Amino acid sequence: MLLLLDKNITSDHRRTLDEAIHGAGCTITETPTRQGLLLLIDGDLDHLRQVPLKIFDGVTKVVPLSGAYSLGSLEHQAEPTVVKVGDTHIGGGGFVVIGGPCAVEDESTLREIAIQVKTSGATILRGGAYKPRTSPYSFRGLGLDGLLMLRDIGQETGLATVSEVCDPRHIEACISNLDMLQVGTRNMSNFDLLIEIGKSGHPVLLKRGRSATINDWLNAAEYILAQGNPNVVLCERGVRGFDTATRNTLDLAAIPAVRERSHLPILIDPSHATGKASYVPPMAKAACAAGADGVIIEVHCNPQAALSDAEQALEPSDFRDLCEDLRLLETVRGSRTQS
Repeated sequence: MLLLLDKNITSDHRRTLDEAIHGAGCTITETPTRQGLLLLIDGDLDHLRQVPLKIFDGVTKVVPLSGAYSLGSLEHQAEPTVVKVGDTHIGGGGFVVIGGPCAVEDESTLREIAIQVKTSGATILRGGAYKPRTSPYSFRGLGLDGLLMLRDIGQETGLATVSEVCDPRHIEACISNLDMLQVGTRNMSNFDLLIEIGKSGHPVLLKRGRSATINDWLNAAEYILAQGNPNVVLCERGVRGFDTATRNTLDLAAIPAVRERSHLPILIDPSHATGKASYVPPMAKAACAAGADGVIIEVHCNPQAALSDAEQALEPSDFRDLCEDLRLLETVRGSRTQS
């Protein structure tokens, strides 16, 4: 259950309300909002429903919830959330393109890729500074040096930046140098990390876990939202299937499934989903047609020499062609929405 309190609720009225809620065996989690203080109530809700909360002084709204995730639900907020990342707005009807290498390798390569993706129409630069890898012997990123390269080249080109944070100890450094934090598929259920990211208030790109259901994914987002951070963008990047023709199974049905359940924006990552560069453009265009808020795509000037995920990276010319097609599709999609 959610309660929205008046911004000017008195301490006496708040004390009376808290006593009624705790007396019914329920707990309270507070989240400040622009409309007022939001209370997430959990516990013996059947007992609490017998309490006439609507008539308590200082209570402006009572929202009963049917799902496990509350703050991310359409019951809590009907209008789409729009997350601002640098000068880019994600959600609310537009289509955002994020491009860049899987991993930050060196300054000159990152700069060249950044210039190419911006020229093609991307507004956010991606690049992994910390790389969680299956093998401990694979390239695991440049760490802080990679973050500094992203910061400097993002400022040079006017691109916002996003990179993965894997450890709560790295959050402060990532926030200081990035416009958006990314939570990768391996860390979707790292709840301690999600809580600390939630406390930061920084924009977050939350990738779906490899074996996560839609509800699992939305509940992971709830960990961030419950800490008072509304700036969450979901990212479908494929789930683990049985067919080896693609790296993962891209679940485009996640787009309407999320739309029916949540107000949060949703992006598609066709690079990690398919694992093959030639599959990326058709899946990116399918994501646009299906109503996604954008795509995040791996781009490398010399994929053969890439230190990570070489097979799925687009060359700049292919990325440019894809961006042109996506702009056309976005125009068509927008015209149908308005008609």
